[in-house]
Amino acid sequence: MATRPAPGSLCRRRGPRAGPRRTGQRRPGRHGTVLRAVEEGRLLPDRLRRTGARRQGRAGLVAAAKGPAPASRGLTRGAGAPAGYRFGRTVLRDPEIAAAIDLGSNSFHLLIARVEDGQLKVVDRLRESVRLGGGLDETNYLTSAAMERGLETLARFGQRLREFPPGSVRAVGTNTLRKARNSRRFLDRARDALGHEIDIVSGYEEARLIYLGVAHSLADDGQQRLVVDIGGGSTELITGEGFAPRLMESLHMGCVSLMEAHFQGGGISSRRMQRAVLAARMELEPIESRFREEAWQRAVGASGTVRAIQRVVQEAGWSDYGITASSLKQLRKALVEAGHVDKIRFSSLSRDRAEIFPGGVAVLVGVFEALGIERMEAADGAMREGLLYDLLGRIQHEDVRALTVEALARRYHADTEHAGRVGETALGFLEQARNHWRLGEPIFGRALAWAASLHEIGLDISHSQYHKHGAYVLRNADMAGFSKQEQLLLASLVRTHRRKFPRTVFEELPDAWTEPAQRLAILLRLSVRLHRGRGRDPLPSIVLKPDGRSVALHFPDDWLADHPLAEADLEEEAGYLRSAGYRLICR
Repeated sequence: MATRPAPGSLCRRRGPRAGPRRTGQRRPGRHGTVLRAVEEGRLLPDRLRRTGARRQGRAGLVAAAKGPAPASRGLTRGAGAPAGYRFGRTVLRDPEIAAAIDLGSNSFHLLIARVEDGQLKVVDRLRESVRLGGGLDETNYLTSAAMERGLETLARFGQRLREFPPGSVRAVGTNTLRKARNSRRFLDRARDALGHEIDIVSGYEEARLIYLGVAHSLADDGQQRLVVDIGGGSTELITGEGFAPRLMESLHMGCVSLMEAHFQGGGISSRRMQRAVLAARMELEPIESRFREEAWQRAVGASGTVRAIQRVVQEAGWSDYGITASSLKQLRKALVEAGHVDKIRFSSLSRDRAEIFPGGVAVLVGVFEALGIERMEAADGAMREGLLYDLLGRIQHEDVRALTVEALARRYHADTEHAGRVGETALGFLEQARNHWRLGEPIFGRALAWAASLHEIGLDISHSQYHKHGAYVLRNADMAGFSKQEQLLLASLVRTHRRKFPRTVFEELPDAWTEPAQRLAILLRLSVRLHRGRGRDPLPSIVLKPDGRSVALHFPDDWLADHPLAEADLEEEAGYLRSAGYRLICR
């Protein structure tokens, strides 16, 4: 006879029944498959591990869900959604058109391109000077005026993108929104104005996207490249060959920031220019030797600033191709002689560009001097193009984020087989909970799979509080392909996958993610509990039924009686969830 649960227990066992007891009789399949189990929002099909899986030998696999799969009846190890299932309408297949928006410190850019045979053909470009970086006050808060300029521009962009389906648009904020202490407030309004999600990317990710855009705009000549992008508030430097970046840095200087610091009021003098160049050199000093040692053969500029400088030196006859070191010296001298931005006279230079031109020239002079550049050519591609190619890669199941997670799992020696089992169970729970708990957005499935793959990376640092160590790594690591919000989501899931369940961890997330993230964390916590023994035997069929702030787990008859440690773990988990305002019931 089954023993009676302790008074007040939330794990309610059924009584004995006639006939053989149901247990998990499915043959153990391959493990370590979860990292790539979600491919642009799809779960593993029920029998993928026996039919369509492609073993990677790393922290997951990339495999399309092939062929029909039976609908999930509860959860078995490896169970998931039917083949081709998607979490929401935001996953595209073969879109006809896509758009990228760059919310820069100086200008906002919109690039629209048609997708043909896996390639992008630009059909429209829009640029509006917003000077968002100039709207940061001395305490790094965006002023109301700067916010309104940005929102008005995004509203106009939104009109152009009104018919674009979700998932065909990628919008990112860069240095100013990284620095602004009230960026979350701005982003909440900005999403409404644009009609699409907006991410904030790290300087490292910005550099990667810039290189990706430049690489697609240049012929692959087999040469090592140095790519320089001068933005309003940051400057990115990247070396690489072909489509592969090698060394990436993002520096806290740009045409707007140097303009405000050294050319106040628009005045230009030899002393001011010298101080601005010196400031650039000081920012470059820590990375000079590393970039010189890269032995790059070709210098490429990727920004509007570099393109403007190239047009000016060629218009003046100082260079017949690209920007030379001597032509840059002549331009510097001409600006000092002009004395003020209002007196800069070049037909190829627009008035709004002229207002920040001396700052951009000072940055480029510093780069030329620090790295010993003799000639630089301007490229057509930049971060906007990189965003589109990155988006295209995600749609075509070449998501760099999955590779980043694999690399982190290897670096921190994660037990990929155990992580795979945890992830498969968590994804099966997600399939059962997604409608009631509104977890249909593609990012939620991907984040849950990635968090399962990485939930134990903190063990490589220390077993004590390892969930906190893992969360710290995910918050602060340079993670290619991830926005800052996505990193915070991943970190919050790893932070809360065990022990106490502090809901304050989720407060940094966008408002629309706060409650879904808590629910994802619960699914991960339950999966971790059920796999605590780290055994290879499959779990039985488990039915999960969420209802508001309650979740019920239905086990086969007597399974809990036969697994007292699992029952004790779930009892303990019920207590943790209760303290966070959730109720766990086990039957």
